[in-house]
Amino acid sequence: MSEASLGGQFTFPGTSLTVQRIGYGAMQLAGPGVWGPPKDPDGAVAVLREAVAAGVNHIDTSDYYGPHVTNKIIRQALHPYATGVVIVTKLGARRPPDKSWQPAISPQDLTAGVHDNLRNLGLDALDIVNYRVMGAGHGPEEGSIAEQVTVLADLRRKGLIRSIGLSNVTAAQVAEAQAITDIVCVQNNYNLTHRDDDALIDDLSRQGIAYVPFFPLGGFSPLQSSTLAFVASRLGATPMQIALAWLLHRSPSILLIPGTSSVAHLRENLGAGQLTLSPQTLTELDGIAATIAVKQ
Repeated sequence: MSEASLGGQFTFPGTSLTVQRIGYGAMQLAGPGVWGPPKDPDGAVAVLREAVAAGVNHIDTSDYYGPHVTNKIIRQALHPYATGVVIVTKLGARRPPDKSWQPAISPQDLTAGVHDNLRNLGLDALDIVNYRVMGAGHGPEEGSIAEQVTVLADLRRKGLIRSIGLSNVTAAQVAEAQAITDIVCVQNNYNLTHRDDDALIDDLSRQGIAYVPFFPLGGFSPLQSSTLAFVASRLGATPMQIALAWLLHRSPSILLIPGTSSVAHLRENLGAGQLTLSPQTLTELDGIAATIAVKQ
């Protein structure tokens, strides 16, 4: 893969961290339900090594995946890390034995989480740490995050974190965090059919801040659309490649972190960076969200 075929490059604002716009999300390296070890540990290592060999240098993870599983696999597969590899992790949750997802947002929780990530990844400092807001529902919910962002800003001053991002947040929470410290990226749920963050993406792009969609392919309910399938067939690509290519075209500040535990699927995802979508095709794809909204 050439740099151009991975969607081009992006430099996180105020940093020297430059990544290819197609990265890799490690969540699926854990077992079913993001719990426990994978069924094929060797396969998980192979996927990570294949990604980096193909030019991927942006890896998204968290120590609560597993818990601790994906970070240990990343360390096994890639440590010592090649120059230029940027590992982005997140804090804000814990996984008790009942396999649920619970908030972990006290200063003690966040500090312990940083040290867990450092230890399991084998790092002295974390490139980027996202504070992940755990709401009662599936999407962002308003509420102050000042205490948590202040804790991360303090850990940054101590040299344990280099840069700070946010996940599952509203525009108001982004502004609140920016009044405390520099924010280099926002990671929210966004894809071809889930377009709630359109205005936020445009605002962040104007500021040069990365927007990283999680569930870029629909997550646990994969994207399905007759228009998407038709466009894919016409262009000789898969529907998922078209969905990823649309995101790359949506904004130059969008970075992709599709996840997979399959080398073949990884290669398919990376192939999205080689697709060029015409203005007419983009308009066609933009209509999918409107169609779904009407059906709902």
